[in-house]
Amino acid sequence: LLMTKTTNKKSTDGKKQRAEMNRNIFARTSHFRSCVSTFVHVALTLPFTRSFHLHQGIITNIVSNRVHRSANSFSSTIMKATKSSSSSFSAPKNIVVIGGGIQGTSVAYHISTSSSLPSDATVTIIEAKEMASAASGKGGGFMARSWGDGSPTEILHHLAFDMYEDLAKDIGVTSYRKLPVLSVRPGKDGKGLKRARDNAQLGPMIPQWLDGNTGGIDALGYGDDTAQITPKEFVEKMISSSSSNIEVILGRCKGIESDENGVVTGVKCVPRGSKSSNDFEILEADAIIVSAGPWSCQAEDWFDGAVDLPMEGVKSTSIVWKKPEAMENVDGTALFCGEDYRYNTHLECYPRNDGTIYICGIGGSDYITKQELKESAYLEECNARSDRVEAATQSFREMSKSYRTADNHGLGGELDRVQACMRPCPPDAMPYMGAIPGYTGAYINAGHNCWGIAWAPACGKAMSELVLEGFSHSVDIAPFNPARFTQNSKRGGRGRKRRGEAVGEQW
Repeated sequence: LLMTKTTNKKSTDGKKQRAEMNRNIFARTSHFRSCVSTFVHVALTLPFTRSFHLHQGIITNIVSNRVHRSANSFSSTIMKATKSSSSSFSAPKNIVVIGGGIQGTSVAYHISTSSSLPSDATVTIIEAKEMASAASGKGGGFMARSWGDGSPTEILHHLAFDMYEDLAKDIGVTSYRKLPVLSVRPGKDGKGLKRARDNAQLGPMIPQWLDGNTGGIDALGYGDDTAQITPKEFVEKMISSSSSNIEVILGRCKGIESDENGVVTGVKCVPRGSKSSNDFEILEADAIIVSAGPWSCQAEDWFDGAVDLPMEGVKSTSIVWKKPEAMENVDGTALFCGEDYRYNTHLECYPRNDGTIYICGIGGSDYITKQELKESAYLEECNARSDRVEAATQSFREMSKSYRTADNHGLGGELDRVQACMRPCPPDAMPYMGAIPGYTGAYINAGHNCWGIAWAPACGKAMSELVLEGFSHSVDIAPFNPARFTQNSKRGGRGRKRRGEAVGEQW
């Protein structure tokens, strides 16, 4: 029905309508499956969790969809309990965020700037290597407001996109800008490019550097709901703008401390450079937020198996091109390219306002298991695959004559750097956001897949509200319940017991 309405809608801008359909077709056709998946999680988790935040989101969904006639009275009961709980909630004063990427830094930034933070509170980030040293320092930084429409992550796309522009101004980020996006199919000649340049709507969007062989070209976005940012700069500016409120410690988390009731009291931190993992210090903490990208699955062990966090790391190569000397400006249009079977690539090209072009979608990714991630695979060193660098170089130069072999006249392009990083992927491609069951003061914000950079402001805001106020009122985080893959018998493993069997906190 949604697709029928879209295709039948009268519009004076057919090209823009087609771009909208290209952009949203996947989200809309998968909406039913997303709803079913979310409802199944609700059915499985409702009896076993003590989290009012989860109940609040569940009941909101139930009421809005009129699934059950008695939902209103049950919702009222839960909402009253939530309100009562939040009114007696005491904000923590020693907050530790584990992970110094864009997600962890966003959580720390929004906590440190919140009016709900006690005046005598401390906020600390523990980072294993250096700030933005992994994907946050090597990602493309693309964001699209409407590309998650119809899915549980829609609010993350919308809220984060709307926040980025103001945040960039507030903290002095220069790399943020809105930009149009094209879909480009590979080709063996310039006929597709010529047709696009002759098109009244597409022509002005074609970048000067797209001057080689292509197939058909269509619009995916006109720059109203697509944008980019250099994530490393964003991380650095968040830290520098709140340096008096956030302390950064270089080291690795070895585990957490808690009392017999599961109330967290500290973090075991091994300082960077220590020769032994037993050489750790305990940082006092009454709130801990795990936000360490793919390595966040190590929290399974830190919290004694109270939660299962299935995770896979997808390790991918990316390259960055320098601006050719003879080219005055590098036009700001992003490209999403079709599968190029000659090189086994599906390039994504993001020109940046410093004149470089960032390229990913190179293919040949490596899949890293949870066990390897628990052993800190690729945490210290994550190198590009040379065969994929060569494939991406050839595929890009097929599309762009301007970046072919440099000559003495300054024409052609030159690689600025090659690199690789990992994106954290839970089985259902949705993040883990919420409280760790069976513990008080323990949270996780991880597993954001390829949208971690795009969602960072929204996730930071939502988690800051959860930690400081007792619930997230900006984002319904129920679909992202960290315990959704945890067996019911294991949930809240540190909770009270009945007849020798762990039963969590709800009995």
